[in-house]
Amino acid sequence: MIMSDIHTPQESTPPADAPSAKEGTSPDRLAERLGEQNETPVDLIQAIPVPHVGRWIAAGVIAVLAAMGVHGLITNKNFHWDIVGNTLFSPIIFRAIGWTLILTVAAMAIGITLAVTMAIMRRSDNPVMRWVALAYIWFFRGTPIYTQLIFWGLVGVLYPRLSLGVPFGHEFFSFRTYDLFTAAVAAIVGLGLNEGAYLAEIVRSGLDSVDKGQEEAAQALGMSPRLILSRIIIPQAMRVIVPPIGNETISMLKTTSLVSAIPFTLELTFIARQRGQATFAPVPLLIAAAIWYLVITSLLMWIQSFIEKYYGKGFERRDNAGTHSPKASSPSDEDDEAKATKLKFLDVTP
Repeated sequence: MIMSDIHTPQESTPPADAPSAKEGTSPDRLAERLGEQNETPVDLIQAIPVPHVGRWIAAGVIAVLAAMGVHGLITNKNFHWDIVGNTLFSPIIFRAIGWTLILTVAAMAIGITLAVTMAIMRRSDNPVMRWVALAYIWFFRGTPIYTQLIFWGLVGVLYPRLSLGVPFGHEFFSFRTYDLFTAAVAAIVGLGLNEGAYLAEIVRSGLDSVDKGQEEAAQALGMSPRLILSRIIIPQAMRVIVPPIGNETISMLKTTSLVSAIPFTLELTFIARQRGQATFAPVPLLIAAAIWYLVITSLLMWIQSFIEKYYGKGFERRDNAGTHSPKASSPSDEDDEAKATKLKFLDVTP
């Protein structure tokens, strides 16, 4: 009888501390068992803020220079602050502020209307419309605004009478050019036409910033081009368009000081300069005008911030999605983050 060595397989006995199948292998259970096995405390690094000596030195230098500037403005009698206070709220200054605001609002209304029209024409499939819009933008951006205003002031000399009728034929009626193109109208038209050329490129860039897939999806749903532009493209482009248009509005407020080239003599800068020359105190009057420009500019910036927040609501939610605020965190969230940090090696994607 031949004897052979027969090895009977033996079942491996799991360690006493190994988790059983009944207990499960969830991350929370593993974290508890690892915490029981590793009871050694972890020494955290005590972070010490880095002293920014350069910042404090720069802040001190700026504070000293600012104090010197304010002291020089207050103690210098040549500024005549008493005259500034007396003329700051005078009726003639308020009337000039009103005309300045009228010029700004009217010119920006014309400019925005022309800008939207020219931007749509630039994006048109019709080459004639594209070249007409391009020629308008090229001409009014390529010539100085002061030169354009002088031209609009002399339009009555170039064309003494304007008429309506059949082209190259019978005239129905005619009128003097200066009866229609007063100094105020010429100023508004000149500023509006020039501003429209600059705003057209701003609007065009805003429309081009919208993803092409938005328009294609709207076309697939059967929406008309006009409806796509008004309901899909423009609302999304406003987030890009509003900041530079706000900047152009503030610039237009100060550009109204150039309408004296027409000449239009009712806006703020001209009135301040004229009254200053009449009273032999030009500096206080110009300071009063500068203060009002700063006040109006601050108001426009405040309004612009609200408009930007309105058109950026959806994008803010999109940018903040998935972020955690320190104030909103709870102790349970902190415990979960701590467990996740301990079990990084368990985050394996099959």
